[in-house]
Amino acid sequence: MATIDGRPALYELSLKQLRELMEERGATAVDIVKEYGSCAEICRKLHSNPQRGLSGDPADLQHRREVFGSNTIPPKPAKTFLMLVWEALQDATLIILQVAALISLGLSFYKPPENENEDDAIHHDESEEKAGWIEGVAIYISVVVVVLVTAFNDYTKERQFRGLQNRIEGEQKFAVIRNGEVQQINVAEIVVGDICQVKYGDLLPTDSILLQSNDLKIDESSLTGESDHVKKSVEHDPMLLSGTHVMEGSGKVLVTAVGINSQAGIIFTLLGAAVDEEAAEAKKKRKDAAATDATGNSHANSAAVADGDIKNSKSKGDDKAPSEEREGSAEKSSSGEKSVLQAKLTKLAIQIGYTGSFIAILTVLILVIRFCIKKFVFEGEKWSGYYANHLVQYFIIGVTVLVVAVPEGLPLAVTLSLAYSVKKMMKDNNLVRHLDACETMGNATSICSDKTGTLTTNRMTVVQSYMSGVHHKSTPRYDDLNQHLAELLVAAISINSAYTSRVQPGENPGDLPKQLGNKTECALLGFVLALGKSYQVHRDELPEERIHKVYTFNSIRKSMSTVVPRSNGGYRIYTKGASEIVMKKCSFIYGKNGKLENFSKQMQDRLIKEIIEPMACDGLRTISVAYKDFVPGHAEINQVHYDSEPNWDDEDRIISNLTCICVVGIEDPVRPEVPEAIKKCQRAGITVRMVTGDNINTARSIASKCGILKPGDNSLIIEGKEFNSRIKDNNQKVQQHLLDKVWPSLRVLARSSPTDKYTLVRGIIESKVSTNREVVAVTGDGTNDGPALKMADVGFAMGIAGTDVAKEASDIILTDDNFSSIVKAVMWGRNVYDSIAKFLQFQLTVNVVAVVVAFVGACAINDSPLKAVQMLWVNLIMDTLASLALATEPPTADLLLRKPYGRTKPLISRTMMKNILGQAVFMISIIFILLFYGDVLLDIDSGRYADIREPPSIHFTIIFNTFVMMTLFNEINARMIHGQRNIFRGIFTNPIFYCIWISTLAAQIFIVQFGGVAFSTAPLSLELWLWCIMFGASTLLWGQVITSIPTHSLPKNVFSWGSGEPANDPIADLSNDDKSDFDNKDNKRTGQILWIRGLTRLQTQAGIGPSSHNVSSGTESYHPIAIPPGLSPLLAYSRPPPQTNSSTDLT
Repeated sequence: MATIDGRPALYELSLKQLRELMEERGATAVDIVKEYGSCAEICRKLHSNPQRGLSGDPADLQHRREVFGSNTIPPKPAKTFLMLVWEALQDATLIILQVAALISLGLSFYKPPENENEDDAIHHDESEEKAGWIEGVAIYISVVVVVLVTAFNDYTKERQFRGLQNRIEGEQKFAVIRNGEVQQINVAEIVVGDICQVKYGDLLPTDSILLQSNDLKIDESSLTGESDHVKKSVEHDPMLLSGTHVMEGSGKVLVTAVGINSQAGIIFTLLGAAVDEEAAEAKKKRKDAAATDATGNSHANSAAVADGDIKNSKSKGDDKAPSEEREGSAEKSSSGEKSVLQAKLTKLAIQIGYTGSFIAILTVLILVIRFCIKKFVFEGEKWSGYYANHLVQYFIIGVTVLVVAVPEGLPLAVTLSLAYSVKKMMKDNNLVRHLDACETMGNATSICSDKTGTLTTNRMTVVQSYMSGVHHKSTPRYDDLNQHLAELLVAAISINSAYTSRVQPGENPGDLPKQLGNKTECALLGFVLALGKSYQVHRDELPEERIHKVYTFNSIRKSMSTVVPRSNGGYRIYTKGASEIVMKKCSFIYGKNGKLENFSKQMQDRLIKEIIEPMACDGLRTISVAYKDFVPGHAEINQVHYDSEPNWDDEDRIISNLTCICVVGIEDPVRPEVPEAIKKCQRAGITVRMVTGDNINTARSIASKCGILKPGDNSLIIEGKEFNSRIKDNNQKVQQHLLDKVWPSLRVLARSSPTDKYTLVRGIIESKVSTNREVVAVTGDGTNDGPALKMADVGFAMGIAGTDVAKEASDIILTDDNFSSIVKAVMWGRNVYDSIAKFLQFQLTVNVVAVVVAFVGACAINDSPLKAVQMLWVNLIMDTLASLALATEPPTADLLLRKPYGRTKPLISRTMMKNILGQAVFMISIIFILLFYGDVLLDIDSGRYADIREPPSIHFTIIFNTFVMMTLFNEINARMIHGQRNIFRGIFTNPIFYCIWISTLAAQIFIVQFGGVAFSTAPLSLELWLWCIMFGASTLLWGQVITSIPTHSLPKNVFSWGSGEPANDPIADLSNDDKSDFDNKDNKRTGQILWIRGLTRLQTQAGIGPSSHNVSSGTESYHPIAIPPGLSPLLAYSRPPPQTNSSTDLT
């Protein structure tokens, strides 16, 4: 018999049997497991050991992948470049341009009859007539350039996004036992037969069977649609499914299905989000249809049901808020919610779209009507095919005006700026999961931060303790303690903590010990080691399998209790938790010399006042350790006698009348860089609030050290209980007007639950107390922080201490868990916002000038001074280059010296509008002077009223060249949007900018000198070039004049483009389609108006990641640890009432 790693190569369970096994639930599942023998027997059949796991031998792991599949779900193949080119060609505007160019091309080969008006022949020669086809071809070339730029942009974006997605997935680790050692491995490396440890906050990456559990509760809403947490145990329901969340407790599991064979994988396959490898293999081997059907049908029903359930899950989840007490509010939905910048750009696009459409139609009407009246009324001409060319040209000019009216380069500017910033933010320990969060962070006005690990180092140490009536300010010697009490303490700490929490020696001599697992538990374990004892001895004596019951930590209990058997019969309960909460459950305490005493209310109050409060005021986290015995025989005063098994579900009765062993004070120092970071936030106009589950005195002390609290600033510091009493009416409903009285002065919310955090965040976001509305960022690390992270405009999850649930609910992951990294995110976010504002200032100036010149030209001389191809060059090519130049400006420290914009402040500020209109008026004046008097001033032939077939004139070439030169120099002006005078500051810190500027200038010289008929240009002399450059450079001087005009003297209402969020406009609502990316079959661009296409592209490019922010299979590399974005457990999870806490921090 063939062997692998010393065991048989064949398994006693097939892939099909395992898949069918995982379809069962509840009691049925228990019965099926019994049919196979037991969980241990299934382990044996898969050649795995429940205690030691797999051996970890590479040959064994590879063989398991070949037989049972790997834990990856193949992504949908990326679209090829040609497919993206084809999609770009579907754009309605480009189709119109192509049709118009085709007509123009056809008419260029049409020869008028011999008897055509002879006067017409005077205006042109045969060579020009032969060159008539060039304009049509030039438009086609412009379209090709636009299409290639669009396709290349989409292609590059998709590659970047897939890379970012892979980076996010690479962060996902899971605890497995191999060769008796607990290892953290990438979820893709998990194989069938692995023994894994699951704990609160985990997102399960595989299907598995429970071997052992402690108070384990799972959120299966992603599969069932039910938000209630499902209790799991070996006796009642041992099946754990991929894509579900561990909400409470811990356990040990045997992996039975991975990748496309897991329940989430089956759903992926059915939805077409993954390549069905089984079907592909069947096709490859040319199996008969019956065999194929048999293979496919074995899971169709269950997966189809699951699919239906998931849809059900979404509908159910969307109605629920995390607090049943709050009603009638708008949820942050995945389909309709926009980021602050997206909302402003939507409104701006609508405003520009209406204006552009109106002017374009008016331009065509004026041109056509004027021409018809002049030719057919005043001159009495008869219709001839020759005149059709005129009408086509007018139509092309109208379409081109529409093209120019919309900032076509804006989507590219947004994408480039966001992608550039995201790449740089990774180096600053910000892993951005959703691109729009990057710019939203720049608008943040309020940050609600956790304390532990974010403001503090999260390296905890016991520095004070109270035992036997003695307050120790340093670690006591073990021999100095009462022997009985010391043994009790060491056992209580060693056993009543997650066995995954460990303290290991530093890698090098002299290094601090490494804390693995929960930091509070590590501090207590470190205290045991400091006493000279080993916690591992107790754990070895009592392995997890022998633990009778665990009451895991959650936000309601704020404590953890473990029930273990006593050696001489009965049970012992060890409890640890927030000191004042555990104290209330204690009836006894060990006093001086280890004497047992009654713990009266007066003694408790005295202990809190004399010991606990002074510790908390020193910034220490206080933890009480207690115990209780259940005995079958004679019971001492602090023990409980029982005749029959106690009812362990009656928690209040079980965890009562405890005996207090000791109180410890744990120090978690403030990160040295945090006070300065908070100062920067406050200087930048951002309010920092601490929301913590810790004691109010500890929170006050840490907040003071951080600089959140300042002497005499009348800041509000309250506990969660008082917070709720202040914001709720008599019916216990949260009222916004009551919340508005609390949050503006609130700086510290202590002893808060995740529900309190959610309520606060939502209240601040929905409040209309401040003029510009608040934009809120939130940090969170735990499972139940999910709702608050989803509700916030930007959710930050902790990369080190954060649970999988928190990370999936977040927008940005702090890879170093450090508050100062949030400040860097603010700086980058503001830079994105400013980069887009700079581009808008530049772009809109170009657009206003081009549109006005085309319109007035149509009215005045029956022609546009800027030809269609020239406007396409200015609008599409220069905009693309300008977006690249302005979008990659590096951030400066000055960004943190101004106030945030807020939610409703106009995207185009009064200063920007002053610059746009000021420069536009100046440029238009120069162009019109050149148009009407340029031939006289420069002593050149006039190009006005030239026939359509006339050769390009020097006069109109100068107008085109001057316009481009003014635009180029104004690009330098556009680098400053806040009225700064030194426009050259930092220009050489951005090589992309000056390289593009010089390249554009070189291209313009080439176009003017050699463009000829294609670009409607005639070569210019050196003198005329100098005149054009002088006119261009004059925009720099004019910019200084505009800066001197006081902005506050301008009216507010006139200058408010792009402010607030779009109203329910039927056209604006089309933008909801933006959440489909270019892989979505329903995303049809055909028939959309130009400016809506630009908007859709913009918002398509701003969405990313496996989240409700963007449901796109095209930009994702799917992973087994989560089900598809549209089916994400977060969508269901973001609504249900929080029942458990995410964090095991004990206070």
